[in-house]
Amino acid sequence: MAEVRQRAKAADATVAPEEAFTPTITKAGKKSSGFGLTDVLRVLGGLFLLSSALSYFVTSSSITWGWRPWYSKPALVASWLKGPVYLTDAELTAYSGRDASKPVYIALNGTIYDVSAGRHVYGPGGSYNFFAGRDATRAFITGCFQEDLTPDIRGAELTYIPADDDVGTSKAELKKRRERDTRLAKKRVHETIEGWSRMFRGEAGKDYFEVGKVKRAPGWLDRLPKRELCEQAQKQRPKRKD
Repeated sequence: MAEVRQRAKAADATVAPEEAFTPTITKAGKKSSGFGLTDVLRVLGGLFLLSSALSYFVTSSSITWGWRPWYSKPALVASWLKGPVYLTDAELTAYSGRDASKPVYIALNGTIYDVSAGRHVYGPGGSYNFFAGRDATRAFITGCFQEDLTPDIRGAELTYIPADDDVGTSKAELKKRRERDTRLAKKRVHETIEGWSRMFRGEAGKDYFEVGKVKRAPGWLDRLPKRELCEQAQKQRPKRKD
């Protein structure tokens, strides 16, 4: 019997060290890992504060490195809540900035943008007031701000096609060259319109944004007389390089 008791004591002695390393049990009955949600939030909060301070030091104004989410712009949020705007060209003229109770709209290639944040530029007395309340896409291409305040861009690609004589050029070569020039010029027109639209969408740091579309009847463009290239654009056409 004595020998059996000694063996039992020896067995008990081997259990003790294991019990010393038993993980702590919380009140909820779960094992504590030693690094909880609070610690994670503290680390993330510290990183955010550090990034914000560094951003403000670098940009001198912004704590988000110049990024402004859409929901931080009250006018954009209000417009989103109201839904898209659909106006005819005639209705669009009421948003030229003359009525201070209404936003300032401009249209580009049939899309309407709110440029009220630049009222000093597009409103009455502003240097670009002639764009307000209308779709003047052609003028953005040709640069003729008096003659081309119209959405009709037919033939505007001539602005980017070299003006030169065709003496000494065969008909076949001339045809190929004209096709190539027209293709490249239309690409330039598309890039010009897209460049302006990016600015009016607010991608260039401006507080402008898209609000809707211009309503036009089917075949509206065919009812307009075709336009000649304005004098200024004609003079500024590029010279052909050898």
